[in-house]
Amino acid sequence: MAGRGRIHVWLRAARAGTALCAATGVVAGALALTGAAQAQDKPAAREEIRIGNVNAYSGPAAVYAVLGKVPAAYFRMMNDQGGVGGRQIRFITYDDAYSPPKTVEQTRKLVENDQVSVMYGSLGAPTSSATLKYLNGHKIPHVFIASGATKFGDQAAWPWTMGFQPSYQTEGKAFAANILKTKPDAKIAVLYQNDDFGRDVLKGFKDGLGDKAKMIVAEASYESTDPTIDSQIVKLKASGADVFMNMTTPKFAAQAIRKIAELGWKPTHYLGSNANSIAAVLGPAGLDNAKDIISSAYLKDANDPEWKDDPAFRKWNAFYDKYLPEADRKDALTVYAYVAAQAMEQVLRQAGDDVTPANIMKQAANIRHFRSDLLLPGIEINTAPDDHYPIEQLQLIRFDGKQYVRFGPVIDSSKKR
Repeated sequence: MAGRGRIHVWLRAARAGTALCAATGVVAGALALTGAAQAQDKPAAREEIRIGNVNAYSGPAAVYAVLGKVPAAYFRMMNDQGGVGGRQIRFITYDDAYSPPKTVEQTRKLVENDQVSVMYGSLGAPTSSATLKYLNGHKIPHVFIASGATKFGDQAAWPWTMGFQPSYQTEGKAFAANILKTKPDAKIAVLYQNDDFGRDVLKGFKDGLGDKAKMIVAEASYESTDPTIDSQIVKLKASGADVFMNMTTPKFAAQAIRKIAELGWKPTHYLGSNANSIAAVLGPAGLDNAKDIISSAYLKDANDPEWKDDPAFRKWNAFYDKYLPEADRKDALTVYAYVAAQAMEQVLRQAGDDVTPANIMKQAANIRHFRSDLLLPGIEINTAPDDHYPIEQLQLIRFDGKQYVRFGPVIDSSKKR
């Protein structure tokens, strides 16, 4: 990839995947690395801020690769504009193929070899869970994890950890509330991934149903390594359910939508926001098959005509034109990744001259009323030392065959926890 000005981006082989490094200038010779302690003690003396990331550039969750590519481009843009406080940003991201053991290996490499001051935006609940003890033990900030796992906001247990999006339990409760309101006699079938992600959404959903949880007439789980979930869908249809809760990742969400159409099953279909991308999920599954799916959102939709003249999207498009023209802008993940990068920029600017891990974590836990212009109206980012849930608001959406349409009020879970 071609560099811009003094910014160079290159690929290098790693034992368990690929590393994409965005750095300033050309690094000549070997770096003298002395372990995580140096990252703790002396990062303020560096001329750069090193940010680490682990993502799935291969394997069953490779559709999320954009979550590593977008911040790499965003930090290049920041470097072109002078960096932060005179420091350039070096973003180092490794592939873990969505495999927790590889996540641990790559995270250790980033901390001990690359000496990053912060881990940012790493993908996934099972993968990021595998590094919780290690990163908290080394007092390395682990912020804006690309997962809604509720545990990532548990600041008492994991003070150096923070998620980003509304928690899976929050979304599950919102879906349950809508079912109780619109279809109180429903027979519900649930498909969920057999890991922290799937069980988290399921818990929130059941908590939201309360004493009506008996409305669930069938449950089926799958492993992230399974080739298909066709047999699970056949089983769930046979239960007689007229509501389907789809708690899956993009690959399996698309399979479920297609299989439901093949079987002629027509349940009211709820789909988690992590897998509601029109470009990555609904399109491959068939837009006609996806009509009337209900999901949730907290970001503006680049496909929605409501925002076609929005200055925020003009700025967003200019960014992609210059720094990542190959990105699929119909993919909702390109909006998510951009907003998460904006939040990281805010943290770094709040940190000022003190870019030690301790101060970066302090600033991540002191965001007040931050409004990205790509968040839906009424939604903002707030954190506090005792609140590690940056986004706690969402709105329900329904797919009309072409785009999502918002309905109902903004749901604020921060007042209910």
